[in-house]
Parts: sequence; C-alpha cells; structure tokens
Amino acid sequence: MYIYNVTINIQESVHEQWLDWMKTEHIPDMLKTGKFTKALMTRVMVKEEMGGITYSVQYTAPDKESLEGYYQEHAKDLRSRGKVFEGKMVAFRTELEVITEQESN
Repeated sequence: MYIYNVTINIQESVHEQWLDWMKTEHIPDMLKTGKFTKALMTRVMVKEEMGGITYSVQYTAPDKESLEGYYQEHAKDLRSRGKVFEGKMVAFRTELEVITEQESN
C-alpha cells in the first residue's frame, strides 16, 4: 500500500474558498480516478513562519501501479484545476510506502 501525501500551505485570504473546493471538488475528483481507495485531510497544527494555513492530504493507493497510473493518466489535469489559487499556495508531494499498520485493541 502507498500513500500519496500532498502538503499545502494556503494564504488566509483564500483559505475558505480553497477548503470548500478541496472538500467538494478536488478530493472527490481524485477518488473518482479509481487510483486511490481513500483520502484523509488533516490540518497541520504547527504555525509556519511564512504565514498561511497548512494542510496534509493523504491519498491511499493499493499498489505502486495505481500511483504510477495516477501520474500518467490524471495528475497533469487534476493539478491544473487548482490554477485559480496559483500564487496563493505552496504544495509539495511525497510518496510513502506503508510498511506496517497496527491498531490498538
């Protein structure tokens, strides 16, 4: 299992508009690709020196092939849809391989 993590810092002036777009459009569109089984959006609680509000969105992919398929078939289009926020956000992406998952009893 793989996690495609996108960390985004968004300016406060467009924060509410961006958050609504993420929840109602972007994340659902990511899941509709069929490459991810779930998405988890979290707010980073550490204050950034540069200001803004930071979020982490983790998309779970069942295997490396699904993640590669996302990059090849969907990434360019889905990333371009956020152009309305260009210059008002900074994003970086990380791939994580799940080694073990444990739950408490």
